[in-house]
Amino acid sequence: MAPPPLLLLKDITLRFGSTPLLEGATLSIGAGERLCLVGRNGSGKSTLLKIAAGLIEPDGGSRFLQPGAPVRYLAQDPDLTGFASTGAFVEAGLGPGDDPHRARYLLESLGLTGQEDPKRLSGGEARRAALAQVLAPDPDILLLDEPTNHLDVVAIEQLEAVLKDSRAALVLISHDRRFLENLSQATVWLDRGITRRLEQGFAAFEAWRDGILEEEELGRHKLDRQIVREEHWLRYGVSARRKRNQRRLEGLLSLRGERTQAKRNRVQADVRLEVQEAGETGRKVIEARGISKSYGDLHLVRDFDIKIARGDRIGFVGPNGAGKTTLINMLTGALSPDTGQVKLGTNLEVATLDQRRERLDPERSVSATLTDGSGDTVIINGEARHVISYMKDFLFSAEQARTPVKALSGGERGRLMLAVALAHPSNVLVLDEPTNDLDLETLDVLQEMLASYPGTVLLVSHDRDFLDRTVTSVVAFEGDGQLVEYAGGYSDMVAQRGHGVVASDAEEPVAKRASRETAAKAAPAQRKRLSPTDQHVLKTAPKRIAALGDEIGRLERVLADPDLYVRDREAFTAASDALAKAQTDLAAAEEEWLRVELLREAIEEERVAAPAR
Repeated sequence: MAPPPLLLLKDITLRFGSTPLLEGATLSIGAGERLCLVGRNGSGKSTLLKIAAGLIEPDGGSRFLQPGAPVRYLAQDPDLTGFASTGAFVEAGLGPGDDPHRARYLLESLGLTGQEDPKRLSGGEARRAALAQVLAPDPDILLLDEPTNHLDVVAIEQLEAVLKDSRAALVLISHDRRFLENLSQATVWLDRGITRRLEQGFAAFEAWRDGILEEEELGRHKLDRQIVREEHWLRYGVSARRKRNQRRLEGLLSLRGERTQAKRNRVQADVRLEVQEAGETGRKVIEARGISKSYGDLHLVRDFDIKIARGDRIGFVGPNGAGKTTLINMLTGALSPDTGQVKLGTNLEVATLDQRRERLDPERSVSATLTDGSGDTVIINGEARHVISYMKDFLFSAEQARTPVKALSGGERGRLMLAVALAHPSNVLVLDEPTNDLDLETLDVLQEMLASYPGTVLLVSHDRDFLDRTVTSVVAFEGDGQLVEYAGGYSDMVAQRGHGVVASDAEEPVAKRASRETAAKAAPAQRKRLSPTDQHVLKTAPKRIAALGDEIGRLERVLADPDLYVRDREAFTAASDALAKAQTDLAAAEEEWLRVELLREAIEEERVAAPAR
């Protein structure tokens, strides 16, 4: 017989005015279980978590908590006002029998010292302090609402390690797929007011969810066909046996009622992200040579070179404060480097989504934000659209047109910022932490939009899965202003360098840094070798280079026809574009092969020289 749950919510109902948010939702949490709670923005996830924490009283249903089982809840927006330091804030959450040493250990594990002034904390630092406060008492149940928001990759991986070591039962709400996959053992889907539970982690969720939605769609289709048959009978069937026919008519009315209810229960529409394309840039979009940027003794970027071509999707990763946004500003011309130079290509039209949503005036309404206060239309791809119609693409209702920005949720502000950025024609997209507060479905649509975007993308993100799905190369901050570009996504970077993002020396706690340096000195030297990605490049690049050379030769022969332009202008344009792309691909393939070949030679020389040492 299974042990009773530590916390049980049963048949929870909650309405806001006439709108039902929760209709019979259930949540069961057993000792040591790790659940992720998923659903669209606005589906009621945070509300259900607050009911589980005892902070909100539902309209109906029951909440049972095992006597003596402590529960700790992490809110989306932690409040540290009134505390002199992060250490004082964390210790305030301890009970009479709790260990203050554990509070200090957790602060250090999450990259804080305990001496920080809460008034000067970044969003990520405030969240780490709040995490330490809820973890320090070692509760039986942890309810965490978006714990990874505003955390860098270093802090996210540190948090994963802490939670894996915790004995507490976990309920997690997060948009970070990799985080959920690494921690969850079961998944609760909150959809249209009800909950469904899958006894597997998040990795299995999306296929399971899609199967349920397909079954629902098939059921609606069968219902529609049955109604058509009954309506045909109603119009053309015989009128005898009126009593039986009356029952059949009542059955038809019942079927129509079922269809009406099914339509109400349909999943809300998807976000529609459509980017406005500006004119095409030249092949070379940005070239930086020897750029550096320092503030006093703090070196953010040292002697960095990069060439960004049309169609590249570059991800920038590193700990908070490493200088990612500063580098982006230098590359786009918004900030001048101390040394070196940046050359921008021709015809650049840049659209920017900033990390802090600072371009959003909190007092302005949603419609005024989109129209810039002029009229009630926006111009999308050269055509005027009513602002309400454009708002609906981003899941805003007509009633929200006059809603001030300050009244929107974090997810709604994220969608509004996307709507503002995509309302302007662009061929370069600069996205600084675009995944913050967005639900998983919106992230899927954003990912698909970026995959089909013909321009260039510069992406700053701490979402490892999103980076893997979107970028063609990653620029990693290695510390002390040193940057290295790696081909592929975040996982490819880890495979090539042997580890993920690490804290900068300024952020890493002294004790942890000392133990790491001691271990590094004591560890035997490891022999370097090519990563699997580099081995693949070494094996396949010669064939690809030869194939591209043949293709370039073929296209040059096609374009050598002096009458082609007059005879078939479209064929001439297509061949010219294909030739330019093939030449770009050939240059990139040759450069990549040369890099790996030089690396292989260096490793071979070191291997030969090793016995002589």
